[in-house]
Amino acid sequence: MPWFVKIEEGIVEKPEFDQHVPAHKAYVKDLIANGHQARSGYWTQRGGGMMIFQAESLEEAKAIVAKDPLIQNGCVRYKLYQWQVVVE
Repeated sequence: MPWFVKIEEGIVEKPEFDQHVPAHKAYVKDLIANGHQARSGYWTQRGGGMMIFQAESLEEAKAIVAKDPLIQNGCVRYKLYQWQVVVE
């Protein structure tokens, strides 16, 4: 399965962002349970993060990202990329 990367930038204040983090973590755990090998984290400097995951296609990756609580609640602006692995 191809890999995809969602690079995000926070666009709301931290208290608002933080109230959606538990739902985001549950969402990522569900992706892992369903075979997408998802990992999510944030940059050590405040204001953004990244999620990497596998999906069958760009269309599926877009649908996966659309279900992220951070996206649904307008907490981040993001870009989605297909990542081509060259060394495993």
